[in-house]
Amino acid sequence: MLDLAAAFIALTTLLTYVNYRFIRLPPTIGVMATALVFSLIAQGLSMAGYPVLEVEMQQMISRIDFSDVLMTWFLPALLFAGALHVNLADLRNYQWPITLLATFGVLIATTVIGYLAYYTFALFGWHVDFIYCLLFGALISPTDPIAVLGILKSAGAPKPLATTIVGESLFNDGTAVVVFTLLLGILLAGETPSASTIAWLFVQEAVGGLLFGAALGYGVFLMMRGIDQYQVEVMLTLALVIGGAALAARLHVSAPIAMVVAGLIIGNHVRQYAMSDETRRYIDKFWELIDEILNALLFALIGLELLLLPFNWLHVVAGLTLGGAVLVSRLLTVAPVILALRQTASGRRQVPTGTIRILVWGGLRGGVSVALALSLPLGEQRDLILSLTYIVVLVSILLQGLSIGPLVRRIYKGAEPAADSDH
Repeated sequence: MLDLAAAFIALTTLLTYVNYRFIRLPPTIGVMATALVFSLIAQGLSMAGYPVLEVEMQQMISRIDFSDVLMTWFLPALLFAGALHVNLADLRNYQWPITLLATFGVLIATTVIGYLAYYTFALFGWHVDFIYCLLFGALISPTDPIAVLGILKSAGAPKPLATTIVGESLFNDGTAVVVFTLLLGILLAGETPSASTIAWLFVQEAVGGLLFGAALGYGVFLMMRGIDQYQVEVMLTLALVIGGAALAARLHVSAPIAMVVAGLIIGNHVRQYAMSDETRRYIDKFWELIDEILNALLFALIGLELLLLPFNWLHVVAGLTLGGAVLVSRLLTVAPVILALRQTASGRRQVPTGTIRILVWGGLRGGVSVALALSLPLGEQRDLILSLTYIVVLVSILLQGLSIGPLVRRIYKGAEPAADSDH
């Protein structure tokens, strides 16, 4: 296991260096693109009669349980690191768009994508049970801000828009995982549970995760308030994430939601009342570094997964079609929320010019979607959904991720963003 970790970290570091030195794309997108090119080179050498590189890479990647690594270790740490730097007052100021998009938005997107996927599969001659279509809708619904947030900031996106994207993405991962878990339970049970059972499972996962995260955050606050030693305090935050995520799985509560809540408490309440300036600097730098390293590893793994997935041109065409369906569902989810908010005085302050366009085009799909697809029961339907999910994620990151910056700059060029119109 240590040899596998060492090999993968070394390869990811090499890909990161190549991107920074020669390609110079945004870090996460560049690492994934470099890994993708590396995968294509390995496959090309294999077709030319030199399969050694592809075989070695396949053996290494196949030993990594992507779903377990991301959902158990990477995602909780990434969400905690993201929440750590979010101002709670900003979230309160934009609570309505964030809450609506991260809850009802996920439910609407799951349903819309599920129906669109069902008819898309039929169009290509594939029989896929409707429950699998809904599962695809749930796993592809969460947006991934990792690759886009830095671009939005450098492009000059207004604060309300950036805060809405950050807040939505922090919470919709947890919501989507809960919805996916409920649907997967229905599939495995072979029957639809009662409404009360579904409601209880949702409360256990979502509300339980919220309360558990609050308890963790407050517990660490009490411990840090009594000391002033940055080494110990950094270790406390690390133990909170690793131990808290593992315990959340045992308690059957949502680890993503718990880590977001804990991160918000540590980054706001604990930062203000229980940290010295030195401790703040070390904790910020530590989690910034963890965030960068995990993002590089995650996006490298996404790029290298190409070596393991069976593809043909029909999959590519279907994946592009489903990518369009995902954008349609995103528009149907975002537009009503934003248009409704604009009818209120507070809403007009929260939705600057271009909000709908940027929220739709900036809603990238990422590693969470691939990880959830990998957790589906083995079978032909799972293999099909996994391949199509990978294509949708790949196109989303490369196409939308590389073009969202120019779109933001074009919308806000030379003027302060207004809040009265999207066009």
